[in-house]
Amino acid sequence: MEESKAAKAMGVPVAILVLIWTAWKVVNWLWLRPKKLERLLRQQGLQGTPYTLVTGDSTRMSSMHLQAKSKPMNLSHDIIPRTSSFYNHLVNQYGKNPFMWIGASPRILITDPVLIKDVMNKIYDFPKPDTNPVAKLLVTGLVNYNGDQWAKHRRIINPAFNVEKLKIMLPIFYESINDMVCKWEKMLSSYGSCHIDVWPFLQNVTCDVISRTAFGSSYEEGKRIFELIKEQAEPFMRLLFKLDIPGYRFLPTSDKNWMARNDRDIRASLKDIINKKEKAMEAGEAPNDDVLGILLESNHKEIEQHGNSKEDVMSIEDVIEECKLFYLAGQETTSVLLVWTMVLLCKYPEWQKNAREEILRVFGNQQPDFGGLNQLKIVTMILYEVLRLYPPVLFFHRAVPRDTKLGHLTIPKGVGVTLPVGLIHHDCELWGDDAKEFKPERFFEGVLKATKGQVSFFPFGWGPRICIGQNFAMLEAKMAISVILQRFWFELSPTYAHAPILDVTLKPQYGAPIVLHKL
Repeated sequence: MEESKAAKAMGVPVAILVLIWTAWKVVNWLWLRPKKLERLLRQQGLQGTPYTLVTGDSTRMSSMHLQAKSKPMNLSHDIIPRTSSFYNHLVNQYGKNPFMWIGASPRILITDPVLIKDVMNKIYDFPKPDTNPVAKLLVTGLVNYNGDQWAKHRRIINPAFNVEKLKIMLPIFYESINDMVCKWEKMLSSYGSCHIDVWPFLQNVTCDVISRTAFGSSYEEGKRIFELIKEQAEPFMRLLFKLDIPGYRFLPTSDKNWMARNDRDIRASLKDIINKKEKAMEAGEAPNDDVLGILLESNHKEIEQHGNSKEDVMSIEDVIEECKLFYLAGQETTSVLLVWTMVLLCKYPEWQKNAREEILRVFGNQQPDFGGLNQLKIVTMILYEVLRLYPPVLFFHRAVPRDTKLGHLTIPKGVGVTLPVGLIHHDCELWGDDAKEFKPERFFEGVLKATKGQVSFFPFGWGPRICIGQNFAMLEAKMAISVILQRFWFELSPTYAHAPILDVTLKPQYGAPIVLHKL
């Protein structure tokens, strides 16, 4: 009895110590550490928003985003105040390298090309941030991995995107795009024209291309999976500005629960397709010229060389994540590049005419081929300028896992860095006074000459982590523009409202209604 009383007496101070320790950790996490980091940044001459307990700048970012998308803008290319409203506000108020707060963690915007080059090159000093559990429900895979895991996935996936494999996929590009164009032709009036919102068609055709190139004969099943993946984006965008508020990611909201259920369905369907593909390949029945087949074949070669070591080969769960990533990143990037290209070719009919003349000179009315697509200089200049003015991805984030030197700065551990692609692509100091104008001729002598050797143009990233699907996306875009311009000329519909908006990628908020005319 006395021992029990003694144990209870000892337990009270232990419980008090635990409570004090926990309280200290919370206070340090939510106040002392952020204020220390803020002080270290300001001592180096950096300016930014003062720390706001718990939420940081998340509430202001969300409010400015909602306000920006509340109405369309004039038909100009000065889109950054609308698409990156908070980042634009930061630079205007605090200078070129301001800092802000994502929850209780500061993040520095890096706009100096020299520093951007360092961040992009030093992939181990500036890795991708840890993906929060909700973001993983949207997409993960190669784009979010670091270190040995990233190197392993990159090595295994590389064969699917080499030039010879892209040549094999080119007829698939043409088949899907030609099907879309034939649908447009059937919609023409007796006068040879029609009003059409091209945005859903371009989304569908890039989905079809991805489905066919990813899954081969299983592409119809793949298209159904894609629809599920696309549905993940809407609840994710509703959660985007709240996920970094400390503790919010653990709350069981209806959006997160819905995404989790949807993800289980996606994974089950993908697993079924992968299992069927593997069995067919083992039986010698399945060609390996689609991305999934090439990926599995590459992985099997790694297994033969290294055995089933987790460090050297991909599991079926890894393959599922890469399929999800290929769907979302591949389809989103190309569809938004195509829609903005069509919008800008409407606004600048002389460039539409120049591109068409080049395409007809190279191909006539014949099906575009690989060699010809690589000869399209004017089309390439146009696509680069569209990517400069309307980059699909507006920013890249990197973590700082240890105190790290970056130019004259010492960035403390735990401070994030953001590379605001849109702001840099529109920077008059880097691109000249005409930075916000559509001038494809700036790329006449290539990207290196246009950027004066600086890292000021990086729509697909830069350095060792540059997008593995860049050549795939550019080849598909050239094919699509070539086939469309061979058969139509087009102009903006009077109903078109210019409203670029961040929705995972840079999309037209109200679609892209245009008037098609048969040549």
